[in-house]
Amino acid sequence: MLAIDVDGTLVNSRDELTPRTRDALRQATAAGIRVVIATGRRYRRVLHLVEALRLDAPLVTASGALIKNPSDHVTLFQADFGPRVLLRLLDVVATAGYEAMLYGDTFAEGFDFYCPPIASPGPELAEFFALNPGCQRETERMMTHPPDGVFAGFVMGTRDEMTALAGRLEAALPGSLCLHVLRSPRYRGYMCEIAPQGITKWSGVAHLAKAWGIDPREICAAGDDVNDIPLIQSAGLGVAMGNADPRVKAAADRIAPAHDEDGLVEVVRWVLE
Repeated sequence: MLAIDVDGTLVNSRDELTPRTRDALRQATAAGIRVVIATGRRYRRVLHLVEALRLDAPLVTASGALIKNPSDHVTLFQADFGPRVLLRLLDVVATAGYEAMLYGDTFAEGFDFYCPPIASPGPELAEFFALNPGCQRETERMMTHPPDGVFAGFVMGTRDEMTALAGRLEAALPGSLCLHVLRSPRYRGYMCEIAPQGITKWSGVAHLAKAWGIDPREICAAGDDVNDIPLIQSAGLGVAMGNADPRVKAAADRIAPAHDEDGLVEVVRWVLE
């Protein structure tokens, strides 16, 4: 298996899937390698890549919290906080002065996440809403009465704000959450990604590998940001892109060229060899 991140790995800094990268991954698929996308993106935001790459594999989305089959949109795995943990984390977020965005498996309903009514969102969240029109469903009292089926979420702000929030969440719910503070190249603000403990891109990839009878040592994984570290550390061959965060490079077995240099072409060459 070849498990690949999207932002900073599969697509370049202009959010483009280049012909060289596309053709290399098609070559890997033709050689019998299962190519799996493992991304922090929402399910809807990665579907367009399936057709371009001619993938016949489930999508690991929301950093491992939701796995869906793009051919029929059937859900294969969905994480769960448990009501006590979800209510407590929302209380911590609200006390810190923020609003959470909560993911539900709602693709068929035409939206991606729940949010409370927000009269004056901060600049980071305002930009997010502007770039994702119609993707939210406002829910009264969401912060105290969240909907059923929430499997992950995020809060947006500055890097320092989100780092401090992650510290508060970890202190309030030790051992109950998986937290990552990162910035998508699409936005100026930083996200504090929140998932149940044990839910990572690696847990999602391992779920598929077990079903397919693929040993972890037969998996190559490539990524660039901190939410890729569990994936890169656990795979048989962990690859950091040349543009990766230094912490990701430190966790990797090899460093590939940057995403703007079609680094995945080199990764495919390593795998095929």
